[in-house]
Amino acid sequence: MALIVQKYGGTSVGSVERIKNVARRAIKWADAGNQVVVVVSAMSGETNRLIALAREIQPEPDPRELDVVASTGEQVTIGLLAMALKSLGRDARSYTGGQVGVHTDSAFTKARIESIDQQRIRADLEAGRIVVVAGFQGVDAQGNITTLGRGGSDTSGVALAAALGADECQIYTDVDGVYTTDPRVVPEASKLPSITFEEMLEMASLGSKVLQIRSVEFAGKYRVRLRVLSSLTPWDIPLEHEMHSGTLITFEEDQKNMERAVVSGIAFARDEAKITVVGVPDRPGIAYQILSAVGQANIEVDMIVQNQSVDGFTDFSFTVGRNDYARTLSILKSEVQGHIGAKDVIGDPKACKISIVGVGMRSHAGVASTMFRTLSEEGINIQMISTSEIKVSVLIDEKYLELAVRALHRAFDLDAPATPA
Repeated sequence: MALIVQKYGGTSVGSVERIKNVARRAIKWADAGNQVVVVVSAMSGETNRLIALAREIQPEPDPRELDVVASTGEQVTIGLLAMALKSLGRDARSYTGGQVGVHTDSAFTKARIESIDQQRIRADLEAGRIVVVAGFQGVDAQGNITTLGRGGSDTSGVALAAALGADECQIYTDVDGVYTTDPRVVPEASKLPSITFEEMLEMASLGSKVLQIRSVEFAGKYRVRLRVLSSLTPWDIPLEHEMHSGTLITFEEDQKNMERAVVSGIAFARDEAKITVVGVPDRPGIAYQILSAVGQANIEVDMIVQNQSVDGFTDFSFTVGRNDYARTLSILKSEVQGHIGAKDVIGDPKACKISIVGVGMRSHAGVASTMFRTLSEEGINIQMISTSEIKVSVLIDEKYLELAVRALHRAFDLDAPATPA
């Protein structure tokens, strides 16, 4: 008997009929002799609706009270799903994050899980029930309701799987796995039968929206076997088929065909903005002086490049999210430019980042040069470059994004169907 944690996103529970199908699918797994815990998000669009209501009352909602409001979406879903399970003859019990003992810190709207009390869940599983848990939420030490940030239900599912020692955590979503790149940009993109945690972590951090990055970090840290599947497939497909469908996210040592692919996928992020501090005195501590003001404003910095010193001056460039562009520019002009003696602060809010990812890059030379040659042949200028052991990222003009992704997809032979791992 296996212990399975299934997580369903907002689209998967977006209507009463879909909630009923989730119930039928969970029962199918339970009838095969498995213990099943189901973690659910709010119905599609519900969290946005609740946040919009809060902002009608208070344009900048109080974080504690916003969590009280935003967490109710999942409470509706767990109640409806438990009812659906009972109507189909299966005993079930629903729990909010607080009821099931998901303990977090007190960082409202972006809390982190500190511990999970397994007692109530294990008792219900031993009694033969399907347990339904609200994702995205928990409680802090003072009993306040907290939420984990957008996409936090993935993290809830993985954290519960880790705490319970589940045999597998299944993330059901509106796509049927992880693809070599976004099929909306490259129709020839193929589904990956498996991918390593390292690769998935890079893909998630670089723009892939299939899984929330914190959930991948959590799964890798606690060695949770993770599978991405589609909830939009018929619920009654044979269990043996469903057990091997989707994309399995696993460890490098488990990848049978690790040497097969140099590059596993291409990720991209449209919402990048580039900022350059021009004519900065080239002296120790200058990077700290520039970026500390940005960091104090809770703005995340991504790619960083400092040019070679010429006559004692250098240019310092970095990227931020496009939503933070205007605020970052203002901070640097008002608080930093005069203080450090920079000549100017300029920016480009219409950049994008494209990344190639693959564990095979560790053992293959010339991957970066293939990427650069491909972009050059398409007349695409590279503005910034960053690398790690298993990825190369470039910043380019946003208008070339789709052309670049398609060209790189062909250059690394990702158009060919993936071979099962």
